[in-house]
Amino acid sequence: MPVFRRRKGSVPRLVPELDDAPLGQVRRRVETCWSRGSLDTAVMALMANVIDDAGEDWDRKAHRLAVLAGSAGRSLPGIWRQHRPEHHGALLLHAWSDLLHARQQDAAVDLDVTRETCRLAAELVPADPTPWTLQLALLRLERRPSSELSAIWREIKARDPWNREAHLQALGYLSPDECGSSALVLDLLDGVRSAMPSDAPAAGLELTAYVRSHQRAVAEGGLAAVGAGEIWRRPDAARALDHAAHYWTSPGFLGHAAALADLNLLAYALLKSSRTDEAGVVLRATGGVVVPWPWSLEGDPVERYAHYHGRYASDDPDAGSAGRGGRRR
Repeated sequence: MPVFRRRKGSVPRLVPELDDAPLGQVRRRVETCWSRGSLDTAVMALMANVIDDAGEDWDRKAHRLAVLAGSAGRSLPGIWRQHRPEHHGALLLHAWSDLLHARQQDAAVDLDVTRETCRLAAELVPADPTPWTLQLALLRLERRPSSELSAIWREIKARDPWNREAHLQALGYLSPDECGSSALVLDLLDGVRSAMPSDAPAAGLELTAYVRSHQRAVAEGGLAAVGAGEIWRRPDAARALDHAAHYWTSPGFLGHAAALADLNLLAYALLKSSRTDEAGVVLRATGGVVVPWPWSLEGDPVERYAHYHGRYASDDPDAGSAGRGGRRR
């Protein structure tokens, strides 16, 4: 499966599955079922197959579950679980759907039942870190004390040390907006920076933290907003951008399921740091596939992506010039 496609003239578009074509086919069938409020056995089989086919690529399995949970609505995962109560994927999709709906205001979700679903899934496939990642997401949602985090984190790291979804959930939990602080975020980054392979599924963790810090400062307003751009002048942030801009667009370098999402993140960070030539290169590498975050913080994500793509990227891969004010390598 190609990690990303370099396609000239691609129309910017939101594609939840990114470049996972088999997942996209199933997603569209699931959305058709959701619109009519029923789930037939053929679509259940398709969901089972696309989840099972991920095998022990736990990162891709989590990506497929996240996309299907976002497309299936509230009732379809429950219907599938009723039909296949012992299917590992059905349990995980049901739990993931619970989490999505629990985040909505006034949603009635019994999270103790969700926790039990995760426990059952963990028993069915002990090697899979996904049930533990969902347990971490539950801790985050409920703002549980950090003393409960360590045991779950150990279970995840023992199964998949660089799982993207798990690291992003941990980053959210430890952020000053939720259960932690800026110091705890720095501790997390320090703990993974030297050990994580540069092409790991969680390779975008550090840039994610910097983008969130930048956006937090902008949202605060006043002097904090005025100085938000200073984060990109810090040596650690500059090093992370240098490395990602140099390596991530190399064909085959990023092989994880959400590589296109991380390229969107990198393009956004390069734009915010005024490295527009490099941003143009990365925007071209996305092939027009847009993800909601981080573009949505400035408005409609497709419109914002299209604006920057039109300004700094072009069909000519050699079009980035110093005359556009970008930084040359």
